[in-house]
Amino acid sequence: MSKKVYCLAQFLPKVGKEQDVFALLQSLEPNTLREDGCIQYRVTRHIKSPFADGDSFPIVFNEIWQDMPSFEAHCQRQEIVDFFQRYCLAANGWVEKWNVCVYSDEPANYDAPKLG
Repeated sequence: MSKKVYCLAQFLPKVGKEQDVFALLQSLEPNTLREDGCIQYRVTRHIKSPFADGDSFPIVFNEIWQDMPSFEAHCQRQEIVDFFQRYCLAANGWVEKWNVCVYSDEPANYDAPKLG
């Protein structure tokens, strides 16, 4: 059974702060990529295409974690906690709105045999 966790962390910066938020989020990548259980951690920014014209937050992290404990440990790292406290939750923070969701690639009620 797959234990991978896929996370999309979306950010809507306050007006005039998009470049600052993008650079700040990029600065979180090196330490996170060193974490046990981190498979992918890449901040991206929305670009226009006539073939993908849906609504989107302008900045999105695409993350893949080995398992839920790895993802949850990441969320509790001081650097990550400080980011949310200072830039998302504080009244003078740079982020207007955010949305963090996790996903599995397994169908509901997947019945693969357990190893071990």
